[in-house]
Amino acid sequence: MIYIKSGRIVDSVSGYDGPGDVAIKGNTIIGAGPELDIELIKARFDISDSEIQIIDASGLVVAPGLVDTHVHFRDPGFTYKEDIETGANAAAKGGFTTVVCMANTKPAVDNLKTLEYIQAKAEAAPVHVLQTSTVTVGMQGKELVEMEQMADAGAAGFTDDGLPLMDEKILLKALEIAQDLDLPVSLHEEDPLFISQAGVNMGKISEQLGLGGAAAAAEDIMVARDTAIALHTGATLCIQHISSKNSVEYVRAAKKLGGDIHAEATPHHFTLTEEAVLKYGTNARMNPPLRTEEDRLAIIEGIKDGTIDMIVTDHAPHSKEEKEKPFSDAPSGIIGLETSLGLGILSLVKPGHITLLKLMELMSKNPAELYRMIPGSITEGAVADIVIFGEDEEWIADSFASKADNSPFKGWTLPGKIHYTICSGNIVYRS
Repeated sequence: MIYIKSGRIVDSVSGYDGPGDVAIKGNTIIGAGPELDIELIKARFDISDSEIQIIDASGLVVAPGLVDTHVHFRDPGFTYKEDIETGANAAAKGGFTTVVCMANTKPAVDNLKTLEYIQAKAEAAPVHVLQTSTVTVGMQGKELVEMEQMADAGAAGFTDDGLPLMDEKILLKALEIAQDLDLPVSLHEEDPLFISQAGVNMGKISEQLGLGGAAAAAEDIMVARDTAIALHTGATLCIQHISSKNSVEYVRAAKKLGGDIHAEATPHHFTLTEEAVLKYGTNARMNPPLRTEEDRLAIIEGIKDGTIDMIVTDHAPHSKEEKEKPFSDAPSGIIGLETSLGLGILSLVKPGHITLLKLMELMSKNPAELYRMIPGSITEGAVADIVIFGEDEEWIADSFASKADNSPFKGWTLPGKIHYTICSGNIVYRS
């Protein structure tokens, strides 16, 4: 048995934020709360003192394990960047007990063989690793995958993340099928017509660097179209890694109109602006790009009012050699699993935008619910997926469990030092 004593339980499912203890036996929480009687628990389950591992959580937060529904583990096909084992280790170090992988591997996850390969490899991972299916065959945007077959085999949802779905007829059919399957479709929203250089916002910084940039309109047009189609079908739609103030408004309007519309925000989009490209170079290159301070503040407002209902990392590892290429040739994306909680506290909680309880909702409860999982909770009978961290305790992001270190936040001092990650009752990370 694991006995976590004297912690601050922050549970967005029950709404409780206060002192308490937690008892774990096997993969299940067998008792939790401010009035937990450990002697009663020992007697009830016939547990001796020698069988108890005590974790003193004095001054620490005890919360449900974090859930990231947008990661790239690069397996199969690009395992020199990351693989399921190293990606899962990075997740555990970041406090995540569940992740959902994107489908743009090589081969893409548009067939049962690739899906089953990932699922088999995920069984040995220290955290829960779920896998999406592509929407279209080969991510070519021309032909739908066998969505029913992929769903029956355990695909968590559908996404061609990395590429937009330009054909609205294909999207319409995909949303209709996904609605019948009760699974979400998540979309990468960038119309290439408005992109002359990916990875940097079209504006003053791209002009200064002599790069064409990616206009906010590339995202705005797609979000406006796709939320309208989702409203028409009634399907569950997730707008991925939102970056534009106008896109936030489109999602806000679609939600007000009754659509089952959701939106992700990444820590880099609510922490940094296009200015970061000047300081961090290719480690600040991502799709969609970092935009203006006005866009960043609009994303924070969207988080505050519920328009944006989840925080994800878009964890996108690349090799050092790839990121050392000239900006126009380097791949887009940064790693994020190990810095996400700290940046959420730094950029959202400490300035007073949201409470820690709300942050846990955005980083655990809401992402789980979107992908049809039972959200984690610090209550009796719940699965023992738990993160223990010091909200104000600082640490330096100077080493990573990921194979990659392509992050603008490398070397930053962040709050939220993680002490333990517990997945299915097993300690999978300790500091």
